[in-house]
Amino acid sequence: MDIQKEINEIASFNNLELLAHQVVEGFISGLHKSPFHGFSAEFAEHKIYNQGESTKHIDWKLYAKTDKLYTKRYEEETNLRCHLIIDNSSSMHYPSLKQFNINSLNKIAFSALASAAIMNLLKRQRDAVGLSIYSNTYEYYVNEKGSDRHHHMLLDKLNKTLVDTQENIGTKTYTFLHEIADKIKRRSMIFLFTDMFQSDTEAEKLFEALQHLKYNKHEVVLFHVFDKEKEVAFNFSNRPKRFVDVETGEHINLYAENIKESYETAVQDYFSELKIRCGQYRIKYVPVDVNGDFNAILTTYLVERQKFV
Repeated sequence: MDIQKEINEIASFNNLELLAHQVVEGFISGLHKSPFHGFSAEFAEHKIYNQGESTKHIDWKLYAKTDKLYTKRYEEETNLRCHLIIDNSSSMHYPSLKQFNINSLNKIAFSALASAAIMNLLKRQRDAVGLSIYSNTYEYYVNEKGSDRHHHMLLDKLNKTLVDTQENIGTKTYTFLHEIADKIKRRSMIFLFTDMFQSDTEAEKLFEALQHLKYNKHEVVLFHVFDKEKEVAFNFSNRPKRFVDVETGEHINLYAENIKESYETAVQDYFSELKIRCGQYRIKYVPVDVNGDFNAILTTYLVERQKFV
């Protein structure tokens, strides 16, 4: 493959695996400047030393380099199970894009690339990964495995999800979370990517479903994905516009400036409520702007993995 073709594939999302690799390599390089300094080069082989543990397996050479205590982790200790869940309803395909690239992502593209990056880290650590995708139906499920063939199958599915545009399709997330919870029998880390579009009447049902996911001591992380510029700050030109609900087709005509202040307040209140409710259920809540980088996603993965193992 020539250099220009490789660049084009990265830019256009034709090679999700290659792009995920680039994201992870950049993230690992950045760990040298973070609290994980000393952890990046061999993070698959070490874990942070906890006071009271035996000092028998402390890596003293790594301590000399980093001034931090890590213990050597053996292969049988590293294996864990992770299940990725992606909301594929129509609202996740906002904003509508003709072509994806690393500087232009909508919510579904961001979620797919973030999932591929997590899969890259899991593969490096010989861990098992499964995937669920849902919209108004339970579109896809595969349980946790760690083989190369399995990873390629999941990457292919993620690529197809980006291409297949969902029009006027809503979801009842809680319905499918209950189904997924019933399928995952062994303790796992569970990462859910969703924009959390739901009615007020469905909120309680959603948190009941999230609580169900916590069953069997699973660790659950909710990645709340959104377009901050449009969906949070409501930055639209002050001209008459038609705003269309992409899931129901309903629309309203208005001047953005007339409701901007009250809209922003309502959204911030909603985000605060989500954070509080997740805290009550001991679910990790991570708000993520799809116009930002992937550091929050991958840092969360590392932190949760440390707690999990």
